[in-house]
Amino acid sequence: MSTKRLNGFQLEQMLKNGLANLQSREDEINRLNVFPVSDGDTGTNMRLTLSGGVRFAKTNKETNAYLKQLSEGMLLGARGNSGVILSQFFKGFYLELARCPLVGVGELRNGLIRGYRNAYNAVVNPVEGTILSVTREGIEHIRSQITRSTTIEQVLSMYLGEMKKTLSMTPEMLPVLKEAGVVDSGALGFITIVEGMLQYLYGDVKIPAAAAEAVPQTPLRLDLFNENSAFIDGYCMEFILQLMKGGKYNQHFRISAFIEDLKLFGNSIVAVQDGKRVKVHIHTKIPAKIITLAQEFGEFLTFKLENMQVQHNEHDKELKAAKKHKRLATVAVVNGEGMKRLFAELGCDVVIDGGSTMNTSSQEFVDAFASIDADAVVVLPNNPNIILAAEQAVQLYGAKNITVLPSRSVAEGYFAIAMDITTVDDVEFRIREMRHGLKNTLTLCETTASRDYAYHEISCKKGEEILLINNKIVCVNSDSKQAILDGFATIEDMDDRETCVIFRGEGVAQEQEDALREAIEEMYPLLEVEFVDGGQVVYHWVIGLT
Repeated sequence: MSTKRLNGFQLEQMLKNGLANLQSREDEINRLNVFPVSDGDTGTNMRLTLSGGVRFAKTNKETNAYLKQLSEGMLLGARGNSGVILSQFFKGFYLELARCPLVGVGELRNGLIRGYRNAYNAVVNPVEGTILSVTREGIEHIRSQITRSTTIEQVLSMYLGEMKKTLSMTPEMLPVLKEAGVVDSGALGFITIVEGMLQYLYGDVKIPAAAAEAVPQTPLRLDLFNENSAFIDGYCMEFILQLMKGGKYNQHFRISAFIEDLKLFGNSIVAVQDGKRVKVHIHTKIPAKIITLAQEFGEFLTFKLENMQVQHNEHDKELKAAKKHKRLATVAVVNGEGMKRLFAELGCDVVIDGGSTMNTSSQEFVDAFASIDADAVVVLPNNPNIILAAEQAVQLYGAKNITVLPSRSVAEGYFAIAMDITTVDDVEFRIREMRHGLKNTLTLCETTASRDYAYHEISCKKGEEILLINNKIVCVNSDSKQAILDGFATIEDMDDRETCVIFRGEGVAQEQEDALREAIEEMYPLLEVEFVDGGQVVYHWVIGLT
């Protein structure tokens, strides 16, 4: 084919083919994990992020209209650092093409440039040798070769060629990749998407049949609501509002003020502004009030109203009960039933189960924010791979009273929330105390190596026990207990540490806990040691020292 321009229909099919190609190599990309820990999920995070955008976006002949919804869906569904960067790339791609119903080679070139620049800007400390380098060098090395006679296929072929060259160089750009003997997983994931897009133009279609993708719809139980029913839950209301120009419409729309007005008429509010359109979700008993409020600023593009009494059982209603207003609320991501119980007992208002790989999406954070009634909110991601998704969710939600404390482990999150003094009204003081608890925590994680590994002076074989301190491997041993004790011995100020909280992982026997407790108490008799049944999947032991 010799495609000169793309419309929305073509781009949608190209992206779906890219998604299918990514899914076919998902496990391979996941295995490109720098550390020998079985939580590599870059391919999964990128697949979930892109699929969230593809599902959210409605088919549209105009490319800019399709990209707008794709970008919004990807931003909300972004998971992990790789997913957030991918969503920010497509946000930049959309912003550049926002006025283009058709995309030619010049617009495509400019969109790829704006995409990588937006992705760089979204990362506080951009690291070369990653997806960022690949997207940048891929287009910068060919931008001068693109002319009016160039086809879309030629642009993407040259783009892929340069990106693959950069991919092969990522181990030289990032030493940790070279030591691990792998290329960057996020970069390979992005290349796989673009490959699938190009393959579609050449007739190599990998998109699953529509029947395979269909989700069975549960029929409405209309018998659950009649003239004798108590109307308790109200309506679930969703709409996209187009902000309008003209004398009859209020031109002073502010998303924060709009959310405050919505609170007068409902709860479970999610309101996200994207340019001149606003997507709203709210639970209310008086939808007419919401309609009147919204039409002060514009008109509806889409609108859905459902009676929740028909949809939900008594258990669901209890979960949706209104929460008491608080000065400061907390949201934390954990993994394991024990962890969920612990953080709830510590007073955490929303505990999100991040799953075994801790790949929480921005949408899950947005939903959590919407369920809280508080003057201020603190977010504890508890994993370095979730921090970007949490920060992106705060931007999407549009509230200024949400603080992301960059906790990189459940141990840091535990000591941060333990430092919160709930009887104090001074919110800023409480947040400072939580931040102090986080910064003073040293985290140790013990697990079994999932593959052979060598980096600097540390090496291990698959199946050996390894100990990481603040995400750096420091000890290798055939015995997990000894690996932990060896790790303690490397800590210079270990004798000054006063508290040790140890979270036991899923499948770890009580006898192992007893043996570890005895060994630690013998070596450090002044150390206060507490064991908690965390139930986390990847790590046998997660240890916090303060």
